[in-house]
Amino acid sequence: MTPTSGYSLPLYLLAFDHRSSFERGLFGATPPVSNEVHDGIVKAKETIFEAIRLAVSDGVPKNQSGVLVDEEFGAAIARRAKEFGVPLAMPVERSGQDEFDFQYGDRFGEHVEQFDPTFVKVLVRYNPEGDAALNRRQIERLALLSGWLHDHERTFLFELLVPATAAQLDAFEEHQADYDRLLRPELVVRTISELQVGGVEPDIWKVEGLDSANDYAAVSAQARSHGRDDVVCIVLGRGADLARVVKWLQIGATVPGFAGFAVGRTIWHDALASRLAGRISDAEAVQTIANNYEQLIDVYAAAAPKNGR
Repeated sequence: MTPTSGYSLPLYLLAFDHRSSFERGLFGATPPVSNEVHDGIVKAKETIFEAIRLAVSDGVPKNQSGVLVDEEFGAAIARRAKEFGVPLAMPVERSGQDEFDFQYGDRFGEHVEQFDPTFVKVLVRYNPEGDAALNRRQIERLALLSGWLHDHERTFLFELLVPATAAQLDAFEEHQADYDRLLRPELVVRTISELQVGGVEPDIWKVEGLDSANDYAAVSAQARSHGRDDVVCIVLGRGADLARVVKWLQIGATVPGFAGFAVGRTIWHDALASRLAGRISDAEAVQTIANNYEQLIDVYAAAAPKNGR
């Protein structure tokens, strides 16, 4: 087993490493985007960064208030985050693909070393009952990355999505909520196990929200199995509405092995859409995003045990 160092602090990541979500979702554009759209996305991401600066000035602990931003639209923000002193996470995956691959091919290490992020992040879609050949290819690439990161003493942040197969959705008569509640938790545990067996060893697992403490506990137990005692999990927002994310955080925070969250669109999408439509000012967008972010931190911290992980 590749050794993992895990992570020891609460981590509240404000995630805006999205690329296609900005291009298509907010700007209605398709790649390759125009210079005008590119600059607009950069400006929108700067608004989000200003919100985390405001949250820190409001008293959110700087060493727990992480920024997850991409190189393509957020290189300058990544450098500012380092200077500001907040934890920085950056992705290495190509955006918008069903199969994990490196954004910069075999030069991924050069890009990691150039920006020196606190965490190196991947987003991976993996279903253990899905395409076996695709899963094997992903494991091979991810094991290569995992080994490189740990050889270079870098912290590995793994965002795991387990989308339903057509057959799985059919079994629930196309009811996504039933799949999420009744089958996905078991598949998440199986996926983590398969990845671990394949040599993929994250320090932090970023997992989709779950509806019961028992499900969170099963995920945490697998993530920490066989001596991986310092590995932690955080909850991702999945673009859900604020009330649903609050519920996920309130449950997850109570479970040993969970240490925070990484939430993006839930926090910033509506504010940015309103700003782009001219309904609110830049300052109002920054304030709204900061308020949403601080609210989720307060929710998580209030629910978390006071005696640690």
